[in-house]
Amino acid sequence: MPEKRERSIGELFSELTQELRALLRQELELFTAEMKEKMAKVAKDAVAIGAGGVLIYFGSLLLLAAIVLGLATFMPAWGAALLVAIAFIGIGFALVQKGRKDLAQMEKKPVQTTESLKETAKWAKSLRLTSSSPRRTGFASKSGIRRAI
Repeated sequence: MPEKRERSIGELFSELTQELRALLRQELELFTAEMKEKMAKVAKDAVAIGAGGVLIYFGSLLLLAAIVLGLATFMPAWGAALLVAIAFIGIGFALVQKGRKDLAQMEKKPVQTTESLKETAKWAKSLRLTSSSPRRTGFASKSGIRRAI
């Protein structure tokens, strides 16, 4: 049966360093993926806000045309233009409000990464607490005189 070789402190420290690097790399990958997901949602909501703004703009132009037609001719054509303008403004306003509401409700910080980092910090603290060895009192006292163990 082969003997189990105990690893040196240097080997253990090297392995710990490699594992910490891998862990940090994974944390960064999680952060990147989470932020990409959030940016895609922000882009979608920004498109809704932009589309709503464009519809409000065109609705405002139609409203202006309706006012002009109404004042200039006193004909029923202005009523149709007024209805179309109100419809455009209403739809545009609804889109802008939806986009604003969705953006306001969205969590801005990367939740998964934050939680993972908290767990990593807790793990590192527990590792530090469990790996600390008791103080050696048998080598020297404060006065420098060697004491017996």
